[in-house]
Amino acid sequence: MPVSSHRKENIAIIGLGRAGTAIGHLLCKAGYPIVAVTGRSRISLEERIRYTGGRPFPADANAQAASLATCIFITTPDDSIAPVCREIAEKGGFKHGDKVIHMSGAGGLDLLEPAKEAGAAVASIHPIQSFADLEGAIRNIPSSTFGVTAGDNLRDWSFALVRELGGIPFEVPEAIKPLYHAAACLVSNYLTALIHMAEEIYLSLGLSRDEAIRAFWPLVRGTLNNIETRGTVQALTGPIARGDEGTIEQHLAVFSERLPPYLPAYRAMGLMTLELALKKKSLSPQKAGLIKKILEGD
Repeated sequence: MPVSSHRKENIAIIGLGRAGTAIGHLLCKAGYPIVAVTGRSRISLEERIRYTGGRPFPADANAQAASLATCIFITTPDDSIAPVCREIAEKGGFKHGDKVIHMSGAGGLDLLEPAKEAGAAVASIHPIQSFADLEGAIRNIPSSTFGVTAGDNLRDWSFALVRELGGIPFEVPEAIKPLYHAAACLVSNYLTALIHMAEEIYLSLGLSRDEAIRAFWPLVRGTLNNIETRGTVQALTGPIARGDEGTIEQHLAVFSERLPPYLPAYRAMGLMTLELALKKKSLSPQKAGLIKKILEGD
């Protein structure tokens, strides 16, 4: 049954960081009463409660806060989810029939086993989105895709909740959650690291950081637009896609001379790009074999 066909759950947010505050704010906007929130820092709790409402509790009163709600979101850092859930269960914070949710991308439902043993239904909903700042998270979570892992008793409810938040749900089997999360890390964290590497190269040429970003950002934007409209294979351009082995040799030589720490990353990304170029069929297998040897250092 859709969430909207039932009485809105009373919500407790355990861990009012960026993710917890953003999801609490959006739940509140969707009509869910936020009855309790917890946080480690009194100052940040006072600052963020204006987004969510709810009665504030310190972190050592997580169980008390949870006991006031019928749906408990544990939005602590990933490594704290299991111990916080265990603490709440041991102190009687969960009731039979409660719903307990975590938002870890990699963690499974086993993190919430103490809640399940207490009679709660458990699920994980994870937005494929980055939380660099609170306002950005609130703005970007709606329209994001959510990976949902839930037992049969909470699957439909979790999907409906995601839709009420403006998200797009899809089911992630528990056994492959780490792989699902690794993909998200690649397109967010590793993309950030890759762009930082390009930024550092431009800095070595004498540009300021602002000048560097201004120089390559149109290329980043254009590439992302091409990927969105044409897909990754057809969006591929550059010397590997063209089979310009001489250019690749020049790249390797200048990295070796001027920025040797970046050479392994360039080689590894080059080999991945080579596989993409073969899928695009923009160079022959023979040319690909030659470039592969160059990238591997042969």
